[in-house]
Amino acid sequence: MTLQDLVNKNIFSISNLGDNLNLPVVGPYCCDLLSIAMGKAPAGSAWVTVMGNINTIAVASLTEVACIILAEGASLDDTAKMKAKDQNITVLSTEKPIFEAALSVYQLLNA
Repeated sequence: MTLQDLVNKNIFSISNLGDNLNLPVVGPYCCDLLSIAMGKAPAGSAWVTVMGNINTIAVASLTEVACIILAEGASLDDTAKMKAKDQNITVLSTEKPIFEAALSVYQLLNA
């Protein structure tokens, strides 16, 4: 499944649409501790977190995740939204808890 396929499912709201929509999504990754995510988030993963700040965008860029999914109603702050646009990082959002958001991605990948 590509990131475009995930976006097209309309199960997540779009906070920022990057130019990386042809990337394959390899699986969900859940972590709110940025230092751990920086070292362990797999490239191509859909990173599910509640952290919507500029540091999250920086970690996403470094780890080459396919996208960020902000769970539990979290949103990007203004600085992070500008940085996501500048770096063309796709950020999706949902009201679902982290586990349910990640499970949605997992189920789509394994359907």
